[in-house]
Parts: sequence; structure tokens; C-alpha cells
Amino acid sequence: MLKPTTLAMILAGGRADELNVLTYYRPKAAVPFGGFARVIDFSLSNLMNSGIEQVAILSQYRSYSLINHIGNGAAWDMIGRYRGVSILPPFIDADQNDWYRGSADAVYKNLDFVKYSNPEEVLILSGDHIYQMDYSEVIAYHYEKDADLTIVCKKITPGTGSRFGMAGIDDEDGDRGGKVTSYQEKGENPEGEWSSLTVLCFKPEVLYQVLEENQSSDSFEFGRDIIPMLMSQGRKIYGYKFNGYWGYTRTVQEYWQANMDLLGDYPLIDMEQWGVRTNLEHRGVRDHQPALIGKDAQVVNSQIYNGCVVEGTVKNSILFPGVQVGYGSVVEDSVIFFKNIIGNDCLIRKTISDVNSTYGNNIEIGCELGATSKQIAIVGWANEVPDGTKLGQGVTISPSLKPEKWPKEVESGRVLR
Repeated sequence: MLKPTTLAMILAGGRADELNVLTYYRPKAAVPFGGFARVIDFSLSNLMNSGIEQVAILSQYRSYSLINHIGNGAAWDMIGRYRGVSILPPFIDADQNDWYRGSADAVYKNLDFVKYSNPEEVLILSGDHIYQMDYSEVIAYHYEKDADLTIVCKKITPGTGSRFGMAGIDDEDGDRGGKVTSYQEKGENPEGEWSSLTVLCFKPEVLYQVLEENQSSDSFEFGRDIIPMLMSQGRKIYGYKFNGYWGYTRTVQEYWQANMDLLGDYPLIDMEQWGVRTNLEHRGVRDHQPALIGKDAQVVNSQIYNGCVVEGTVKNSILFPGVQVGYGSVVEDSVIFFKNIIGNDCLIRKTISDVNSTYGNNIEIGCELGATSKQIAIVGWANEVPDGTKLGQGVTISPSLKPEKWPKEVESGRVLR
């Protein structure tokens, strides 16, 4: 067996404040997605399907749920000689005693691990995107161009680039890619039209050098600092053009929309076809009984997983394992996480409900109370919602709210802590 040549490092340490209560107790990479998986499963499955088996995960914020989910890496066949998953949290030693100060600093602080792995190329990935990609094609293009850095990019709608790192790419290789002619990180009116997907393939010696140089700065991010530094040095930087589906999960709206893209007659995301794997031991997914659909129940354009019991109506929704929907209840345009129990005669619209929440009877969520809101309602984990409660559109409920803090009604857009 030949020793693998690629080391992949997944950036999975951040919280993403925009995901609100969904990331109170977990990093964004560990947020449940698609009825049974976690967001990081897409990066891990892409690596597995691309034949890349040396993987490091850089984790910092609330690491436990991520560590618990990854386990020993066996779910993605990353266990054995010359292959495996290593989780690299911040550490204290004789030279450093602080947290990771950014994505680039996280890799810098683990350069001993990187150099020990002796890779021929280092692949840096974000752990919070939804997509399917064969990284071996990116690496092949990287070698073909003898690039110091290859950035995977996708053309996006004009006028939306201020939220992303944007590159200008020439037409040297047509639809495959070309030389990066400009790069701007999350700036107004960027020159380029190609958004960086935070899939970066480096020559190791170039990565080592630029990370060392960056240590004299006060900012330590790949997009904001490392790529512009390499551009200013005249390094050989190429853009690989990606034309497939790409789901961004930084905000609640984007996360909800990516889940909705699993539904319909022609879904934009096909997790089976993409070969997405997850750790079926996490939360006992593999041990649930088959879903039970009652004789009077209705299920329309929805995904319902093992362990669910549906006696009511589910439309345009995703139910994770262990969810129960009582008689006369309607769940619509919603994402309901593991082991939620919904009582009888409830109406739940456009809601994300975190794990282990219990709803009584005659509860309504997503109704118009006060101002109309187009936002998604979010119920934090381990809540017990009393009978008859009405929650307006776009409300946010903190996790484990104490019983005495529950009013009968919460107006649209309000936050209940």
C-alpha cells in the first residue's frame, strides 16, 4: 500500500453567530442536516469518495459534539494504516498559550503535525458547506498548472459578492479554470465574479512560508490575509471553476433553504447519489425502528427517517430520527431535529426545532402575531412548550427555557430567553 500524499485539514472550529441558538452548544460544522447527518459530513464524504484518507479537523468552539460525531473516523473508512482522522483542538505548550486566533493561525499552530505527515499537497477545507466534489480533480489541476495555490471558486449572482471572498479568474482553461487575476475578501463591489468556496490546495513549502510570515500580523485568516499576501508576492495562483450545487449554511435562512433543497420532484441535493455518509452510532441513528405512519396520517413532499411516528400531517418538511407528530397536528415547511415530540392538534409552520424538545397540545408556531415576519422560527433544544402556546413568525426561543418564563403568546420576531 502506498502512503497517501494529500493531507486534508477541515476548518470546523467556528460557531457562526447568525445560526443563533442552533450553535449555542455546538460548532456550526456539527449542526444536524438533512434528516440524519451533520454539516461536516459533506466534507468528510467528499474526502472519502476522493480517496483522501489523511484528515485533520481543526476544532475550537464547543468541540464535544463534533468529537462525539467523528468518533474514530470508521464511518468514513478513515481508520487503518496511513489513514485516519485527527481532531486538533487548541493547546498550551512552552511557546503558545492562547486560542486559535483565526483559520490560518489554527493551521500554523499545528505545523508540526502537518510536517510530520509529510504531504505532497495540503488541502484546506471549510467544514460548513453543502456540496459534492471530487477533490482529486482539483489536485490534478493544481499539479497540471504547477500552482503554488489553487482556489476552488463558483460564479455567483452579481451584487451578492460582498459576503464572500471574490476572485477574478481568466479564461486560460475555459470552464475548467484559469489564473487568479484579483482577489478581495468580503469587500464592497469586488472586481471578481468567482466566489471562493474555501477549498484551497497548497504546495506545502509555500503554505509553511506564508503562515510564518503571517505571524507578524494582527489578523490570521486564509481569505482576508493569506491569499492577498500570496497575490502581492506574485505567487502562481489558479482558480478551479466549480459549477455544481453549493449550499451555504452561515445564516438560519441559508441553512433552512439548503434543507428545503432536499425536497421536490427534482431535488438539488441527492445525499444518496452524492455518497454522503454519517456516523450512525451518534445519537443511536442505526438503532431506531422503522418509521411508523398512522392510517389517518398524511405525508407530502417530506423526508421522514427511522424512529419517527406520524399520526398527523407533514408537508414540505424534514423529520430527524425519533420525532413524533400527534393526531391532528400539522408540520409544514419545517426542519425538526432528533427526538422532538409534538402533541395533538398543533400547527408548526416554517420552524427549526432543535433536539429533545417536547410540545404539548394545541400549540401554534409561525402564526401572525403582531408584525408579519418572513423569518424562520427557531426553538432551541430541550424545551417543553406548554399546551395552547402561540408563537409568532420568526420567533427565537432559547434552549431549556424555564417553565415560569413561558407566556401564552410570543409576537412575531421576538426573542424569548
